[in-house]
Amino acid sequence: MSLTRWRNIPTTGLMFVALAAMWGTSFVAIEVGLEFFPTLTYAALRYELAGLVMLGYALFSTDRWYPKRRDELLMTAIGAVFIIAAYHALLYLGQNYVPGAIASIIISLSPILTAAFASAILSTRSLGKTGIAGLVAGFAGVVVVANPDAGILGSSQAMGIALIFLGAASFSLGSVLTRPLRTDLPVQSIQAWTMFGGGLILHVAGLARGESMAAIHWVPEAVAAFLYLTLVSGAVAFLLYFELLDRVGPTELNLIGYLEPVVAALMSWVLLGHVVSNSTLVGFVAIFAGFALIKKDALLGFVGVVRRRVAV
Repeated sequence: MSLTRWRNIPTTGLMFVALAAMWGTSFVAIEVGLEFFPTLTYAALRYELAGLVMLGYALFSTDRWYPKRRDELLMTAIGAVFIIAAYHALLYLGQNYVPGAIASIIISLSPILTAAFASAILSTRSLGKTGIAGLVAGFAGVVVVANPDAGILGSSQAMGIALIFLGAASFSLGSVLTRPLRTDLPVQSIQAWTMFGGGLILHVAGLARGESMAAIHWVPEAVAAFLYLTLVSGAVAFLLYFELLDRVGPTELNLIGYLEPVVAALMSWVLLGHVVSNSTLVGFVAIFAGFALIKKDALLGFVGVVRRRVAV
């Protein structure tokens, strides 16, 4: 099969759905695994193993598997600290208090936060009135998901939502800080060292919290959740992510963040019996509306390209 045929729309669409399914179900797998693992140790082991798997893949598939220049080392360090360690520490801690479906909706705020950080830090084009309206809509969506009228302010659920929101902010900040860095180090190698380095940081943080490997309960459910997160939602999903990033670009790929909560909600209901409330659905719609306002021009351009390709 030729490269041109391989990169056709149906194949890309299938990969998009597959990635959304892998990352959407990861929130449920985290929720399941937290019953059997110490919180940060769970995240640490996942990314240490995933990093080693990716490192083996980089050794096999690239001509350079380690960073050596300043920008490469800095990119790896930023990714390890902000995108892996801080993001997942806050996400896993937050999921001790809220279901995976709600966590996935809060995380879907990340593209909006990324646009805001990029505007402030990189001196890119100002958000403008439409962009600011999108930012407000996104934050309003988080407030609706938190549902303060239900009296959760000050509760453990409010704490969980706050932690996950900070995790989304950490991921977005890390994504923006790496943008100015230029490197020809293969993405497989960058991802391998970012994962492994972030895993080591998480492990140290877990030890600082008094977590112990002896506290892990290696029951079948725990093993299944861990292996799924490490190999499927980790190594395989990130390979799909970078392939799709090359095919469709970052703006269009951000749309995957709005399919993940649908998958997470469905799997939470099927596997764990969790039902998403009406207010949570309204909050999700508000967050997506915020993203659509901020990325209005890019989305309209993407829709136009799809229509032209379908017409052909």
